[in-house]
Amino acid sequence: MLAAPSQAGTVASQAAPQAKVIANSHPDWATAAANKGAVPATAQTTATVYLASQNAAALAAYAQAVSQPGNADYGKFLTAAQAKAKFLATPAQIKAVQSWLTGAGLHITSTTDHQIDVSGDSAAIKRAFGTGLDQYQVKGQTLHAATGNLVIPAGVASSVLGVTGLTSSTPTVKPTYVPVSDVAKAATKTKAATKSATKASGSGLATVPTCSTSWDSKKVSGSPAGYTKNTYYDECSFQPSQLRQAYGINQSGLTGKGVKIAIVDAYGSSTMLADANEYSTNHGDKPFKAGQYTEDVTPSQWNSLDACGGADGWAPEEALDVEMSHGLAPDTDVVYVGANSCNDNDLQAALANIVDNHLADIVSNSWSGLMYSDQAGDGESAASIAAYEQIFEEGAIEGISFDFSAGDCGDNSPGAAATGVNCDPSTTKAQAGYPSSDPWVTDVGGTALAVSDKKGDYKFETDMGTLLSTLSTDGSSWSPLPGSFYFGGGGGTSDYFAQPWYQEGVVPSKLSHTLMTGATSTTAQRVTPDVAMNGDLFTSVWVGFSDGAPYSEGGYGGTSVSSPSFTALQADAIQARGDRPFGFANPEIYERAGTSDFHDVVNKTAADGQPPLNAVFDNGLEDGSLNAALVAFGRDYGLVATKGFDNATGVGSPDVNYLNSFKR
Repeated sequence: MLAAPSQAGTVASQAAPQAKVIANSHPDWATAAANKGAVPATAQTTATVYLASQNAAALAAYAQAVSQPGNADYGKFLTAAQAKAKFLATPAQIKAVQSWLTGAGLHITSTTDHQIDVSGDSAAIKRAFGTGLDQYQVKGQTLHAATGNLVIPAGVASSVLGVTGLTSSTPTVKPTYVPVSDVAKAATKTKAATKSATKASGSGLATVPTCSTSWDSKKVSGSPAGYTKNTYYDECSFQPSQLRQAYGINQSGLTGKGVKIAIVDAYGSSTMLADANEYSTNHGDKPFKAGQYTEDVTPSQWNSLDACGGADGWAPEEALDVEMSHGLAPDTDVVYVGANSCNDNDLQAALANIVDNHLADIVSNSWSGLMYSDQAGDGESAASIAAYEQIFEEGAIEGISFDFSAGDCGDNSPGAAATGVNCDPSTTKAQAGYPSSDPWVTDVGGTALAVSDKKGDYKFETDMGTLLSTLSTDGSSWSPLPGSFYFGGGGGTSDYFAQPWYQEGVVPSKLSHTLMTGATSTTAQRVTPDVAMNGDLFTSVWVGFSDGAPYSEGGYGGTSVSSPSFTALQADAIQARGDRPFGFANPEIYERAGTSDFHDVVNKTAADGQPPLNAVFDNGLEDGSLNAALVAFGRDYGLVATKGFDNATGVGSPDVNYLNSFKR
């Protein structure tokens, strides 16, 4: 059990509360040379004040204890009400922080047990935080920032975890999906087409789409030389029944019954339930039962639509997540919780809603951002990270786990971003994403899945990393060869988070002590991903949605496929366990590392004297134009799948043995 806090000393002898200076809340780019004067007096600024736990050390300690097999408190989860009373800010603390903010002239727009959102003019900001707001000209942009570090008054300093929003920022969080149709755009600038078979041309390569029903079922003839003697068309987009077969779900007989999944994305689609049901019916599965799918969305509060890509930009992500979750765990209840934007404070509010009201047993998040960015805001702030972690730890003590997509840009370096199709060009160095690299979440990486037959029986996997070469206009050669990096799962060694206890003895020392810049760390660091499942763009899955347009389906790839797939498989495993949810899942995952519970994904590499596995992607056009690409698999950027734990696929991908290991 948790030890009681020390009662040594008396109130009279304790040090008086001190004001708290929030380090680095005045950004480095806000220099005197860039200063263009004060923010207009009438301008309204918004900010989020994060509330601190009553006892942050005790919260973290119990989150570990309740998650660690063998600990006396293992599995002794608290209810949401118990967690709130024991660890979150007290009503008195919240009231004191509110009084401080309103006393300074700020307007409170919302309050939860985790954060208080406020707005006000620059005079009120200065009264509250002890610093003004000025404008700065940086890289051609006019930005605003605090003129000095923020100061929290002594009376509420211990109740405030941090503050965000007073510095201009550009969201780096994005959904981690790519439609197969984007490959056609890379291969040709003419119009894109759907993946449907018709006739072939005399050139030897089809001028219309074609694909293989299994890894090597349809051989390409008459094509230019690639990496190997024989080349096959890439696999047709998978449907859920094939993934259930490949990962042993069908064989286990599990359906996720009695478990509840939450999905968090930004905004929400008004047609999601109808789309998901049509999708299930089209692919031979049962639609949702009445009440099995629910939503928690607040369209009247949506904001930052332009900066976040709009609701339409997130609709395919929502459809992918819901359809994969239902497809791989058809009897699991699903609740979609739509954040009001892709900004951290809104995503955190959505996650906190799930934890505070215990809406689910597992949460799938197919989005992530950069830790370090050259955009305004400089990536993820320490205050935002602390706020996320407090939510994740609260989830752990309630028995809730969080899965995150690892990203689609390999090591997220500028080199990867130069050619990667789903990369953020604002990256400043090789780095693992966030929140996916947080030690309190399960980071789900990607693989390219090969099946041996149309049913979906497992053949092998490589890491999710592809090189792309396009076909010359006369159809005689591929260029460049080897191809350019196009798509790859995320991961790597964090320079921010130390190695968590559950990775000790599993992650190779060389990985945990070598940062992604190549520098050596004196301490062992967190390495991701933790696990992996299919997500490669060229082993894509069917996704269907309408969102205001006629319903249609297309192939989609990304670790946006991997995360909900793993979440659904975890729901199946919880059903097998029967007695309770996993809570924070990583300790259980790492206990099984190196066993037959996981496929050990290992790439064929040039170092082994072997060429990469490769296939021809053919997405021919309706007008008969030749449109094809050569794809090399297992070539992630800066990351590689090797024997044992690695920084491309973690402990590997789950097998039927993993599911059966939980049966009692």
